[in-house]
Amino acid sequence: MVDGRAGLRPHWRGLLGAFSALGEGGLAARARRLDRAFEEEGLSSVLPGATEQAWRCDPVPLPLRAAEFAGLAAGLAQRAALLEAVLGDIYGRQSVLADGVLPPAIVYANPGYLRFGRGPVPGRLLHFYAADLIRGPDGAWRVLADRTATAAGAGYARENRRLLARVMPEAFRPVPVRQLTPFFDTWQEALRQLAPPRPDGARQNPAVALLTPGTASPLWFEHMYLSRELSCALVEGGDLTVRGGAVFLKTLKGLQQVDVLLRRIDGRMIDPLELEAGSLLGVPGLIDAARAGSVRITNDPGSGVVEVPALAAFLPALCQRLLGEALLLDSVPARWLGEPGALEAVARQPSRWLVQPALDGTAPSHALAAMAADARAALLARVAARPWEWVATEAMAASVAPCLAGEGLAPRPVVLRLFLVHDGAAWQAMQGGFARVADGAGLAGERGGGLPDSGLSKDVWVLAEDEADIVGPIALPAPTLRLRRTSGDLPSRVADNLFWLGRYVERLEGAARLVRAAVTRLSRAAAMLPRETTELQALGRCLAEAGLIPPEAAAAAVTTSMAEALLDSVAEDGAIDRLLRTIAGLTENVRDRLTGDMYATFTQTLRTARRDAAGVPDLDALAHAMVAILRFSTAVAGVAAENMVRGGGWLFLDLGRRIERAHAVSLEVAFALDQPAARIETGLRLVLELCDSAITYRSRYLNVLQPGPVLDLVLADQGNPRGLAFQFVAMHTLLDELGSEGGGGREMLAGAAAGLLAEAEALVDGVLAAPDQAPAAALLPAPLRALAEGLSELSDRITRRYFALLPATRTLGMQGLVVGGEAGRLRGAA
Repeated sequence: MVDGRAGLRPHWRGLLGAFSALGEGGLAARARRLDRAFEEEGLSSVLPGATEQAWRCDPVPLPLRAAEFAGLAAGLAQRAALLEAVLGDIYGRQSVLADGVLPPAIVYANPGYLRFGRGPVPGRLLHFYAADLIRGPDGAWRVLADRTATAAGAGYARENRRLLARVMPEAFRPVPVRQLTPFFDTWQEALRQLAPPRPDGARQNPAVALLTPGTASPLWFEHMYLSRELSCALVEGGDLTVRGGAVFLKTLKGLQQVDVLLRRIDGRMIDPLELEAGSLLGVPGLIDAARAGSVRITNDPGSGVVEVPALAAFLPALCQRLLGEALLLDSVPARWLGEPGALEAVARQPSRWLVQPALDGTAPSHALAAMAADARAALLARVAARPWEWVATEAMAASVAPCLAGEGLAPRPVVLRLFLVHDGAAWQAMQGGFARVADGAGLAGERGGGLPDSGLSKDVWVLAEDEADIVGPIALPAPTLRLRRTSGDLPSRVADNLFWLGRYVERLEGAARLVRAAVTRLSRAAAMLPRETTELQALGRCLAEAGLIPPEAAAAAVTTSMAEALLDSVAEDGAIDRLLRTIAGLTENVRDRLTGDMYATFTQTLRTARRDAAGVPDLDALAHAMVAILRFSTAVAGVAAENMVRGGGWLFLDLGRRIERAHAVSLEVAFALDQPAARIETGLRLVLELCDSAITYRSRYLNVLQPGPVLDLVLADQGNPRGLAFQFVAMHTLLDELGSEGGGGREMLAGAAAGLLAEAEALVDGVLAAPDQAPAAALLPAPLRALAEGLSELSDRITRRYFALLPATRTLGMQGLVVGGEAGRLRGAA
């Protein structure tokens, strides 16, 4: 920021002027708003509601002059070309090994060097590249580490810019900043151009997918965000299968071929047949499909071999050998200790060097100067025993940049990560980057292949010039696309997650209604009326059936036992707490299918519900927590109804809700009616309360309670959204629409829902036709439980058809006879 002569550098002046205009405490206030924005967007935690923060963004960006950035971009483009040449030689002729330019110990013992069973994948190995840089005391930038495997951080850089522009737009007005969008446009077009030709010659709209380890990855947010920015499908290894030498995505509609795979998992884990046999993240046969040319993988699984710290010592010589030119951008000085005399030189100047494993950038470095004499001697003895396994990196102090600290600014060392993509002709640099604030010593030893799990980041601004050109992809003519309004293109895993998200949200809502009803009666304790005691007993059975309280608490004669059990249900690892955490995980699993507004609504209301439910001290606080849960479920229903296209995603979300609600209504009404006919009125009151239908009943029948009208409203009225018939009608409609493209089985699944509706209506008709309705209503618990079992069977059949992709169940030896399921065919691979 300063020029060494007590003056500000010119490119900082406009930015600091904008900060001054914010007034005292203005920058700190914007930092708090930025933290809230990160929390709302889900960047600050792995799952909604989690307390740990992953990445924060400092409101003070890191500006770079255009000329300075141009030099960095040119140097990194050369390094990317060099590393591509090194990769091609290592997996090809291996001339640099044969001629001694690169020691074989750095390659053959390298965990990133993949020994492919039938040879490597042909073609360019490096399409996306990133580098970590630090500025030394002399003001020169040096490369700290090259990132060629997965090169994370581009998504975070894009999100930093978006949120900073939203929270602090004033800072952008006096400072012309280059945009990041053209880089992602170029990257997207480059991925499309990588698609291999199909046998039928069709290549007008290639299918691109981003392969992620899943929500357990600390980089899940970036994977989701990149899949949106690059318009590609977000897939896990289990979503893909190899058939006939080609890679396919398993969808509800069947198998859809994938042309380009953007890899975001460890290259060793990508194919358990050829590489890591125990991998559960990869796709069996993927390498063979890539070798056959039916799919392109970027970056190549073996590209991580050039990320190791020891390679930096040989890059100048490799550049002269392979490119015939000098290296434009130097690395932080490093010495491979397998070279003669290297260890002795390091031992003579321990204060200058950091020592770390030569082939493991994730291992911590050792600052020799900071070690006790005996510890240093022991380390040097280990190194001397196997010197080829170690590398020494110069302990270079990184330059600092201003960061917000309290109400003011403080200098902190930063590491700058820049990104480049190959557009088919040349390397193009992102006009910005991702800077992370280091925590002090040992900076030059940070050579791990991935970003840390958490930290403070900074937006990187490349200042624009009037004559600068905006580089983007060439606009290529494209044939007219065929209109598609299908619901079957949804991956089966995503449909499964949406279905169960709907079920668990509805299950949580049902649990909240049950708990609230029980708390209302328990709060009156000794003042309860006799009918309320009967209602509480029925509620206890409902709560126990739902797994919210243990059966002994439901059967206890002392109300304090039930009260304690209900409080335990919201405690850590209680039944309701588990439901909330399950919903949080499912929400994260389908995040790529939710818009920003939808995701914010889901997560903010879910966080509120979890916060209110955590550690409630008494029944009054418990009742308040249940209100927050009901608001969350209402928000989910409203957002889904108004924001989701009536396609596959919404269909399965709503289908899950309908099945769960129908199942709950069947059992709750059964428990409410499970009492002598003389006390059936008590059960009817509880039925109306649990089905949220008391107001509708009073508007129709005033205050006269009779079994026929009550059961007609909650079981057979197709216009009551809290009733059973409404759920069956909705199920029939949804299943009919889902099956409209898939052929066989449509009629049987939709017909099963229609059959359940007919059974429910028949139950009501029987009560209405009975001379005395009370005894007839008292006989309904058993058939209602049978209805619940039928719903469970229907859910299993939906799972087999759409999620497991298994054929229908058949009896051995009875050709063509379907026993418990629709006639089906294998539409994908399990």
